[in-house]
Amino acid sequence: MRTTYCGLVSEALLGQTVTLMGWAHRRRDHGGVIFVDLRDREGMVQVVCDPDRPEMFRTAEGVRNEFCLKVVGKVRPRPAGTENANLTSGKVEVLCHELEVLNPSVTPPFQLDDDNLSETVRLTHRVLDLRRPAMQKNLMLRYRVAIEVRKFLDEQGFVDIETPMLTKSTPEGARDYLVPSRVHDGTFFALPQSPQLFKQLLMVAGFDRYYQITKCFRDEDLRADRQPEFTQIDIETSFLGEDEIRAITEAMIRTVFRKALGVELPVYPVITYGEAMARYGSDKPDLRVMLEFTELTPVMKDVDFKVFSGPANSPGGRVVALRVPGGGEMSRGEIDAYTEFVKIYGAKGLAWIKVNDAAKGRDGLQSPIVKNLHDAAIEQVIAKTGACNGDLIFFGADKAKVVNDAIGALRVKVGHSEFGRAKGLFEDRWAPLWVVDFPMFEHDEEAGRWTAVHHPFTSPKDGHENLMDTDPGACLAKAYDMVLNGWEIGGGSVRIHRAEVQRKVFDALNISPEDAKVKFGFLLDALQYGAPPHGGLAFGLDRIATLMAGADSIRDVIAFPKTQRAQCLLTGAPSQVDEAQLRELHIRLRNPQPA
Repeated sequence: MRTTYCGLVSEALLGQTVTLMGWAHRRRDHGGVIFVDLRDREGMVQVVCDPDRPEMFRTAEGVRNEFCLKVVGKVRPRPAGTENANLTSGKVEVLCHELEVLNPSVTPPFQLDDDNLSETVRLTHRVLDLRRPAMQKNLMLRYRVAIEVRKFLDEQGFVDIETPMLTKSTPEGARDYLVPSRVHDGTFFALPQSPQLFKQLLMVAGFDRYYQITKCFRDEDLRADRQPEFTQIDIETSFLGEDEIRAITEAMIRTVFRKALGVELPVYPVITYGEAMARYGSDKPDLRVMLEFTELTPVMKDVDFKVFSGPANSPGGRVVALRVPGGGEMSRGEIDAYTEFVKIYGAKGLAWIKVNDAAKGRDGLQSPIVKNLHDAAIEQVIAKTGACNGDLIFFGADKAKVVNDAIGALRVKVGHSEFGRAKGLFEDRWAPLWVVDFPMFEHDEEAGRWTAVHHPFTSPKDGHENLMDTDPGACLAKAYDMVLNGWEIGGGSVRIHRAEVQRKVFDALNISPEDAKVKFGFLLDALQYGAPPHGGLAFGLDRIATLMAGADSIRDVIAFPKTQRAQCLLTGAPSQVDEAQLRELHIRLRNPQPA
């Protein structure tokens, strides 16, 4: 029906007659000549309707925004001075010979070029929102990412294998989405949080290079980079160590950025989890921010200021400084705003010192806390932070987790702020890295037991197996995350393939042999049949596409996303179902809510 896309009409087609299909993005009547900007997924072209063809012109007079049109016309140069350098078709226009309204449109609820739409309006009218050029561009970019992933993995000998969507509930981590079985009364399937167990089974089955671009489901609290259903690039290999797995997946991401975005990613630094937490307070640090922590815990053990000495002398406590070059220019109001910000992360407050004249010692400092610190502590603060005249030093003192979360978030907020950018505290670049050597376990204070940092099938570092019996907190894992611009875009590990090591992990996690058999029996049984050494990595396709598109949220690269309350405003899901459906599933609601 058409000869080319609107957005691909260019000087190469000058003098040719083309047939176009698309939507009226804008209609303009200029003194008897009507211009229609015709839009499709590839872009726009200007269509000129002259009154010389009366029937066609009458049709053009009735065209309104979002009418679906068919245009037959001749490609000609635009008049001098009217070119649009932002469009592929910017130097040409189509002189309309035939115009057909394929389908009219009611008045849209918003203009597609309105940049001030609320997300609620956009998600409620998502079909129209997806017509907007920015959203078309985002989803086309996401498509190119997926295609390049498939091409790369195919060239490397990986096989695309689907795994089940209806599976067994294994509640170790986020909540499962449960699906009731109609056939088996009182039983439930679970939607997979990841294909973790099945991809390990595929390794035991001999498919040594597997991948899948698949949906995963987690019933957890949402935020900008989370959705209840998300898309994962899942990769698993046999007979490769963690360095080799990282090498092949890094090459994949480099290739995807080169082919889909035209970007050459820089060298990937490799830092340990311990180093990341010590320097940045985060296991996914944004290396574009040129600020780092200074460890002050030993320095503050003997000061009279209990806010500092208390955490410094407490097990699990931490005291750090964050030096902000040029931060002395900040007003008290700005500092107070940062104080309120860190409270979001559990901090009780935010101590600070302005360095007016470092050479004068305490007399050159401005702060309500200086009087509580002895001279030796002040000297070490200045020396260790490297503070200069005009700098500002923020302090965090609390349990290590609170300090890491609060001051880590403060580091990013200051760096990304207008002040931070003006002071050169932020570098606008691609900043990838690997974070390795994660701890195997973390202690759940409320439950009083150890939990797996990644999942129970992660292999410990060689030589760390016995630490699971004696000191689980010191046991490191063969685990690794790929981080880009402060987002974890992928994570994985070498898996446990020997039954005796898996038993040690379950013991450390207080999972009894009986519980292990019920939850993971099918995997444990399979590992007995000569399971190969194996490991892998899973990437978040949504997150990668979000970063590449420069979007603020993964909802901007997902066709039909949920809100932060896990609702679909377009379809009204989740919704109530009728009593007959519930009876068929043997379900009765407790305290059902009125419709």
